[in-house]
Amino acid sequence: MDKNTWIGFLLIAAIIVGFTMLNRPSKEELAERQRVQDSIAFAQAAMQEAQRLADSVSFAMSEAEPTAQPVVEETRPEEQFVKLENEHLRLTLSSYGGAIQRAELLEYHASGDSINPLCLFRADESSFGFTLITINNRILQTSKLIFTPVESDAPNKAILRWYGANEDAWLDFVYELSDNYMVHLDLVPHNMQNELAQNINSLELQWRQLIPQQEQGRKFEERYAQLQYMLVGGEMEKLSESKDDSEKEAARVKWIGYKDQFFSTVLIADDAFSSSEFHSTLQSKYSGYIKEYNTHTSVPFDLTGKNPTGFRFYCGPNHYHTLKAYDEGVAKEDRLYLNKLVPLGWKIVSWINTALVIPMFDIFTSWGLHIGIVILLMTIVIKLIILPFVFVSYKSSAKMRVLKPQIDEINAKFPADKMQERQQATMQLYQQAGVSPMSGCLPMLFQFPVLMAMFWFLPTAIELRGKSLWWADDLSTYDAVFHWSFNIPLLGDHLSLFCLLMTICNIGYTYITMQSQATDPNMKFMKYMMYAMPLMFLFIFNDYAAGLSYYYLLSLFITILQTMIFRWSIDDKKLLQEMEENKKKKAGKPKSGFMERLEKMQREQQRLAREQAKAANKRR
Repeated sequence: MDKNTWIGFLLIAAIIVGFTMLNRPSKEELAERQRVQDSIAFAQAAMQEAQRLADSVSFAMSEAEPTAQPVVEETRPEEQFVKLENEHLRLTLSSYGGAIQRAELLEYHASGDSINPLCLFRADESSFGFTLITINNRILQTSKLIFTPVESDAPNKAILRWYGANEDAWLDFVYELSDNYMVHLDLVPHNMQNELAQNINSLELQWRQLIPQQEQGRKFEERYAQLQYMLVGGEMEKLSESKDDSEKEAARVKWIGYKDQFFSTVLIADDAFSSSEFHSTLQSKYSGYIKEYNTHTSVPFDLTGKNPTGFRFYCGPNHYHTLKAYDEGVAKEDRLYLNKLVPLGWKIVSWINTALVIPMFDIFTSWGLHIGIVILLMTIVIKLIILPFVFVSYKSSAKMRVLKPQIDEINAKFPADKMQERQQATMQLYQQAGVSPMSGCLPMLFQFPVLMAMFWFLPTAIELRGKSLWWADDLSTYDAVFHWSFNIPLLGDHLSLFCLLMTICNIGYTYITMQSQATDPNMKFMKYMMYAMPLMFLFIFNDYAAGLSYYYLLSLFITILQTMIFRWSIDDKKLLQEMEENKKKKAGKPKSGFMERLEKMQREQQRLAREQAKAANKRR
């Protein structure tokens, strides 16, 4: 190594030695460290001696007579249950935690079980409780406390009481079941000022629930199972139904709904929830559960008990009229709008459902008719309503078919490079003959929202649940007639008969439509696409409710009958003669404003095209 390297090493060594000398502890610090070490050693020795003495005592007791020292074991009180029941709902309350342990709907059954009432949740599937802070800063969870049932002075009323350290201080959970699906819960403290923290003015609430699979069609039950909540003011919010989701809500919340396809458990605050956090978690298809919902929120709490903290639980079906009835006679600002738990589609579709479909369904079901007849009558009424528009559409397509030879002449006269002249001549022919190409679209513009209304209504109508029709045991789910052990992409592991019949009927209707329309032989691909659409519906609707496929089957069958009647009533020769006479009447008359504007636009496009062509030639 050279001289510079040696110098560098010496400097580094000098720095290290100097740093060590500067940071060396003083005599006082060394004495303090020794004192601490001596104290630690003394404490450890004392602990070892105490342990040795304890072991000696334990050995001596084990050698003594069994009766010399009795052993006292602390036992947990036996769990007690309180039941509240009316003709709709049965609730089981537990002394362990003071919460609802089980909720059963007496008028409904789970899929495949025609004996036992449908159970919304059981003890191991739900937990509900509050966080209490004692005066000495201990944290208690009411879900882990032992409550004592207290005799109540009213029927269908239960009081579960938790006593504090002082027997004169307690917290009551007061439940009262009404005559429907609603149960009231009040938290009433008594002399708890010396038990709970003085500055407490709210309680944290934790609510968890697993949603069991109740229906045959898990795919649709997952689609409609959703955590929804209503903000104070009426705005509805929801978590994703197709993936794990969570949401933190700073605004005040009026109610929280744990929703299944046909049933819900809803927690409603008398005041409001604040600082809420919601979680929705998908469950494995082999677990027997659809979703797991979790809520962490807070509610106001009056320690003096003058203003009890109040809630309502709705444990019942997603039935539109049942839910809407809770807002009858209630001021607008106090309405719950629980009927929004029933999915009725987009705004215009929802309006059609509430204004037309649901009232019509109620009328027909009130006659005591079979559900299959009800859907048939609804289909007929809907078809009669849109019949005038369908007739206009068919007549327009018939006119287009009759005019096809003249349109072919125009296409031959104006080749493809003169497309604007061809379009202008075609539009002039349509105007003279009294044909409007847009008239064929009007029925679809009216019919499509109605079709979508039925698409939303039938799969979620709880009235169809458990109702049978021919081979279909339950119109609210698919009617599988063939099963296989493997999964076919898009189709699944079964084939629904109503869906298959609807597909066959749809192919027949497509064939009839193609025969009655003027088609270009050069567009064979479009013809094949028309037949491919019904086959796509087989894959789309195979998992849907049988009631919906039954409705579409009836609708298509009636449409085919209408088409055949229209074809029989409209004579092509008379229609052509009528259009020729219409041409003569309009000959020499001024053009309509629409046609003048259209021709003006076409002339402007032609002028711009010519100018662009000239500019291109000059650049060359």
